[in-house]
Amino acid sequence: MDVPRVSAPAGHDKRDSLLLAALALLMLGAGLGLRDAWPADEPRFAMVARDMVWSGDWLFPRRAGELYADKPPLFMWAIAGFYALTGSLRLATLLPSFLAGLGTLALAYDLARRLWDRRAALLAAGALLFTVQFTLQARTAQIDALLCFWTTLGLYGLCRHLLLGPAWGWFYAACVAMGLGIITKAVGFLPLLALIPYAYARARRWPALPTLGGNAWRWTLGPVLLLATVGAWLAPMLLAVAHSGDPALGAYRDNILFHQTVDRYANPWHHFKPFWYYLTNVIPAFWLPLVLLLPWLVPAWRDDLRRRDARVLLLLAYAAAVVLFFSLSPAKRGVYILPAVPALVLAGAPHLGGLLARPRVQRSAFFFALGLAALLALLVVYLQWVRPDKAARVADELKSDPVPVVAALALFGVAACALLRPARGVAAFCLLLFGAWQTYGWWAYPLLNPSRSGAGMMRAVERQMRPGEELAMLDFREQMVLQADRPVTHFGYHRVKSEEPADGAAWLRERPRRVVALSAAALRSGCFDKARLAPIGRWHGRPWYVARAEALANPPPDACARRTYPQSWSSLSGP
Repeated sequence: MDVPRVSAPAGHDKRDSLLLAALALLMLGAGLGLRDAWPADEPRFAMVARDMVWSGDWLFPRRAGELYADKPPLFMWAIAGFYALTGSLRLATLLPSFLAGLGTLALAYDLARRLWDRRAALLAAGALLFTVQFTLQARTAQIDALLCFWTTLGLYGLCRHLLLGPAWGWFYAACVAMGLGIITKAVGFLPLLALIPYAYARARRWPALPTLGGNAWRWTLGPVLLLATVGAWLAPMLLAVAHSGDPALGAYRDNILFHQTVDRYANPWHHFKPFWYYLTNVIPAFWLPLVLLLPWLVPAWRDDLRRRDARVLLLLAYAAAVVLFFSLSPAKRGVYILPAVPALVLAGAPHLGGLLARPRVQRSAFFFALGLAALLALLVVYLQWVRPDKAARVADELKSDPVPVVAALALFGVAACALLRPARGVAAFCLLLFGAWQTYGWWAYPLLNPSRSGAGMMRAVERQMRPGEELAMLDFREQMVLQADRPVTHFGYHRVKSEEPADGAAWLRERPRRVVALSAAALRSGCFDKARLAPIGRWHGRPWYVARAEALANPPPDACARRTYPQSWSSLSGP
């Protein structure tokens, strides 16, 4: 089945490109600078980056003083660099993902333009921008948006060489991009998966593939550049570890090179999900609205492959290979498959114009958007009139009432559908998504920030503190330590939680003028007398308290009386 392809007048290209750029800035940048780092992951990277700037040690990332070996340092270097330039941790934390999102859009636009035409490029970039997972990650200070940029740059360079080449410069750029991807996250080599469908097409003599030629050294130089890029971080790190003789740095080296790579993929210790998790739990929701087009795209792709179109084969097979690669690991998180999204959008690029001309496509998008708006309206009715007690609990947890935000978005969605009607259902759905991101950025960010960032809890702790007192924290939460106005002692992020109360009790007994912040989970140990704790409210799902030495249980349980903590760390308080 052929999907008709629609072209736009050439004179509209510049105007449409500028409109797309402005739309991208609004979608990805709404609320930038209005919130601090939020869990999951964001406070950790912000803390590590801030401490790099404050301590001057950029080679060995540390989380509140403790070595952090879960990820290579490039993303944290990016945040630290922007923090050093701007002096604003709020901006610096989100800027790398924001810029990576803009860069990925630019790459998708340019590659679609070169593989097909400007109309396909504009629609592909627009489809990528409105894909929920892509926009969400570009607005989130997690590693995955930057990784997606590097993998998309790697795929871009390979396509320029393998499909449109020879272009050896772009082949080498792809290899450098993959090296940068590896020192962002270990799976930065993902674009190499595109060589599998390319080798198949080459072996089957598919048409329109360029003759690349080149001596062996030209091909060999690519992997050399990839390894050299990784070595720019790896060599200084290994030399520093060897020179120091510090067992802690040696453990960091072994952890980041082996435990967090092969072990994490083959024998993970968390995030266990079934093989089909991405197909059932992630793609249907987070790849909207693209998944709504699959009933029409799949037959179109089938026809492309029958015509032996190597462009579609390489892009589509690469996207499938990325999903399969992560599905084979027992551990799964939705963000892992983000690098597949630009390739899938690009594979559909030549057909998007024709799909927008189909009334059934427009009606499907319209009723989906209307259904979402109706669900939001029903949620408001449920919280406001059916279960106001649940709304009160949510408001207490968030320290703000979410009902007006949801109601505004529901009204916006209904208005968009009423204005654009079924004939322009795709536009109605996109307008609803646009309104959602604007509402989230400009309204929900400042509303939720005190509770989500840990700032509200740490202000409550500070109100309980007396001048000159030291602070420690049990049940380590990165966002809270990041928001503290003084150094915070902790006993290790990976410390066994059942042992932490005894650590805190021993720390309090060591000398006066010390305070411990602890959650309700620590009370099960019997080390503290709840009646003598100072409550500071419910934060991040549980009640929290402040304890001084007089709040220690008397007499203490044997474990609390005997135990001393093996090691502690303290966060920095300034440069």
